[in-house]
Amino acid sequence: MDVSNKDIKEFLLKNNIKATENRIKIMKYLMTLNEHPTAEEIYNGLIDKLPTLSRTTVYNTLNIFKAAKLIKTVSVGEREVRYDINKINHGHFKCEKCGEIINFPIEFEKISIDMLKGCKINDQYISFKGICTKCLNNIDES
Repeated sequence: MDVSNKDIKEFLLKNNIKATENRIKIMKYLMTLNEHPTAEEIYNGLIDKLPTLSRTTVYNTLNIFKAAKLIKTVSVGEREVRYDINKINHGHFKCEKCGEIINFPIEFEKISIDMLKGCKINDQYISFKGICTKCLNNIDES
């Protein structure tokens, strides 16, 4: 997705977020990347363009975006937090061999959750782990 800095600035301001250069660049990185990066990957992907960027700034910015519900965190490992800007209902599959995370569409309203009647659900997340088809094909070819 190609989006201009001006569009991102307007988007952040519309969501009551001060549009600093770092925040614009971090949001642009998330919008143009079709993956689920870690904070460290975001930092490493931007440090050449923003030499004064700190890891703390990346984490603080991601927390601001998360609080404004512009992004979600995706926990696909014990200590691995990734960030997802995809707002369409979907689940995640993480390959335990290559580490790839694959989005798949999901209709949460069709999932039976009768046991949770009366509960207030604040977030919905479905995750699977296993071996992706690429890795399975590589195993079969060995």
